[in-house]
Amino acid sequence: MGHLLAAGFLVLIAGYFDILDGALARRTDQTTRSGAVLDSTVDRLSEAVVLLGILALFLFTEEQSLFTLISRKWSILLVGLALLSSPLVSYIRARAEALRIECQVGIFTRAERVIVLALGLLINQIAIALAIITVLSLITAGQRLLYVQKQAKLS
Repeated sequence: MGHLLAAGFLVLIAGYFDILDGALARRTDQTTRSGAVLDSTVDRLSEAVVLLGILALFLFTEEQSLFTLISRKWSILLVGLALLSSPLVSYIRARAEALRIECQVGIFTRAERVIVLALGLLINQIAIALAIITVLSLITAGQRLLYVQKQAKLS
């Protein structure tokens, strides 16, 4: 609907509660493997829903202020690239941990993605935020792949 400021605040609030629920479960010693899978699944889903909302905004709006730096077509492509690259970071970690390789390395984790996306929404610079998310997610995925490769050779 184009309410980017409200969307930015909602992304920040949801991100805060996402961090809080995991910390609370750990602090109260109530973590479970099924809870971890559910949390991770909901994280991916929520990230995808926000990106799909941005895609819908780009597809169904003619508002020029959204496309000040790049064209509408490039903005739509950026959403697609973010939808592909962002989940890779978490996927590589999950696959590594399934192989019993701890994998929390990398410069751009979920918390950073949430902050960049929220800031992009808050200051109406969605395309810049999407470009940052895409590039830094790909770099982080590469970092994690290299780390896992090294760890797998050591074991």
